[in-house]
Amino acid sequence: MILALPPRLSLVLILALSPLVAAPARPNFVFILADDLGYMDIGANNPNTFYETPNIDALAKRGMRFTQGYTACCVCSPTRGSIMTGKYPPRFGITDFIPGMRPGKMLSAPNATQLPLTEVTIAEALRDGGYATFFAGKWHLGVGEFYPGAQGFPADLSGTGQFFYPKSDIPPPDRQDDPKTTDRIVGDAVAFIDSHKDKPFFAYLPFLAPHTPIGARADLVAKYEKKKLAAPPDAWGRERERDVRLVQNHAPYAAMLEQLDTGLGRVFAALERNGLTSRTIVVFMSDNGGLSTSEGHPTSNLPLRAGKGWPYEGGTRVAWIVSAPGITKPGTTCDTPVISTDYYPTLLQLAGLPAQPAQHRDGVSLVPQLRGERTPRGQPLYWHYPHYGNQGGAPHGAIRDGDWKLIEWFEDGAIELYNVPQDISEKTNLAAQQPEKVAALRAKLGAWRKDVGAVMPTPNPNYDPNAKTEPTAKKKNANRTAPKG
Repeated sequence: MILALPPRLSLVLILALSPLVAAPARPNFVFILADDLGYMDIGANNPNTFYETPNIDALAKRGMRFTQGYTACCVCSPTRGSIMTGKYPPRFGITDFIPGMRPGKMLSAPNATQLPLTEVTIAEALRDGGYATFFAGKWHLGVGEFYPGAQGFPADLSGTGQFFYPKSDIPPPDRQDDPKTTDRIVGDAVAFIDSHKDKPFFAYLPFLAPHTPIGARADLVAKYEKKKLAAPPDAWGRERERDVRLVQNHAPYAAMLEQLDTGLGRVFAALERNGLTSRTIVVFMSDNGGLSTSEGHPTSNLPLRAGKGWPYEGGTRVAWIVSAPGITKPGTTCDTPVISTDYYPTLLQLAGLPAQPAQHRDGVSLVPQLRGERTPRGQPLYWHYPHYGNQGGAPHGAIRDGDWKLIEWFEDGAIELYNVPQDISEKTNLAAQQPEKVAALRAKLGAWRKDVGAVMPTPNPNYDPNAKTEPTAKKKNANRTAPKG
């Protein structure tokens, strides 16, 4: 006699008797953050660059370049916080580098000196989802109890100030050979990869290079001093009261960048050696645009205007690469404007973890774009910088909506409007010709400031218009360095 079973029970028996099928392995993540690297510094974006970046360029060939990838601020700490939280900087109170607060005609808005511990960072979300996490390098989001170990990374970190590294009995490389701790970060990362090949991981590598002060190996500097002989001589333009570098020929900067690129090659080789390349998603970006208007003026961002500390494309458009094997078609590009808040929901979706919309409130998952879909982001991009930067910029806000970008200067309410695809160098201010567009974008920008709780600067009663500002750069100052920024 054949016993007929109910359909639901039959399915349960079939699943119980079937051989177990392993769930697909979760991808690993290696998130590489360069410090003050310009969009035009890498060969993948600029075949005529003075610098040599073969490993970064190879990563671009394996993945997707976002040609309009932006940072949430024109300086470092706010951008770093936006990556960690998926929120625009005004929401968590860090709107300048820490400590910031340089006065001018106006007094800066308050600037928090740490990322609140109430924020659930991307590292915490991935850790709670079963990921091992790693940190080595520049945090710049708080010290003491606000260090990376309190935000989802291992607690066993050592460091001073804003720099933290895994504790180790192995002495770090000699400072003369590794002045920006590039090789130390890479060595720690490689050791982590070697010991975590069987568990999904999130490795965050925020490098110190190529930020000033200049720190470069003598042999590499000598290499680029020789190369500089065939490069164009120094040339300078003007951005308000600052000189702006117009050519790339800075040998020490090039040396810092080569050491960084070589180190990344070691990280990629470790992934390959451990059989992890095909299931590791690699992200590469910078925390803001290249430094061109102060502190040594080491690079040029042309044809992008200005650089770090400014609201123009040179200040916030950065090198942005994502290699996601099996998802992104190698060697592709995406021209959708995207911003650093987008990484949080993107990584969660790629990891197969649930979204956390109450946390990454300002991020949009870019998985459709990584799959090759020509999907608009669907939301404008916003910036709020109520401060005076070391680089010459003044308090401002900005919005990028479709092709249009509006900049509002807080000192006097001056407005600039650009059609970015048609005017990538932002030379032609169309505000007078497009009053309706200006009104619409200003209304959106004002509503956004209200939504995120953005704090505005206030008049400075002690402002002295005759006070000296930082000297402008001439050829004799071209290699000048400074510790801030």
